[in-house]
Amino acid sequence: MKILSVECSATPASVAIIDDRKVLYSSFTSIKMTHSETLIPMISDALKVSKMSVDDIDYYAVSVGPGSFTGVRIGISAIKGLAAKNDTPCVPVSTLFAMAMPFINFDCIVCAVMDARCNQVYNALFKIENNTVTRLCEDRALLCDELKSEIERFLSCEKIIIVGDGADIFYPFVEEYTNVVKADETVKFQNAVGVGFASITDIEKNNTVPPASLLPVYLRLPQAECELKKKQNSQES
Repeated sequence: MKILSVECSATPASVAIIDDRKVLYSSFTSIKMTHSETLIPMISDALKVSKMSVDDIDYYAVSVGPGSFTGVRIGISAIKGLAAKNDTPCVPVSTLFAMAMPFINFDCIVCAVMDARCNQVYNALFKIENNTVTRLCEDRALLCDELKSEIERFLSCEKIIIVGDGADIFYPFVEEYTNVVKADETVKFQNAVGVGFASITDIEKNNTVPPASLLPVYLRLPQAECELKKKQNSQES
């Protein structure tokens, strides 16, 4: 079961190929180039180095949000294009859920956070116990102060790990608590390996979708739409 996975919901971009729960290939970049410039060459390199073509891929997995509106759309569009040739089944993966995957071997609470600007973060909480990830809340956007209050409910847990591109923003709110730690740089950011492993359960349950059905998941409207809505409301009033 070969899975090609893609993650580009924030500044970093990554591609992975997983086969039978083993990572065959993984690449990661966080340079100042747009995903439209980097992603397709990264996918091409992944297939070339792995001596594969799209005909060898059994499933595609992609993070569908939350995250950068442009980044999420680019990732989905790339996967749609690859999967279209053979109508290969796809798995839409929550960006936040995928971020919990690197900690599957630790009993802990994972607090996945992404920068949503204006003192807000996209967040979800996960409990990991006996190599099983349990979602504690839905993906949501909330203020850092609100998330801090929720974290305080779990302070009796052995360890709470803050992970994601919003970790540096949120961690100062909770660094006073001795059992709350920020993830190491090697596993702090969103990664296609996590997306690939997050897709496995859905694949085993046959919870896949055709390429055309892949859609982004936005927790709030893009800024351009917000501004348009404000303008329309002011004109109506």
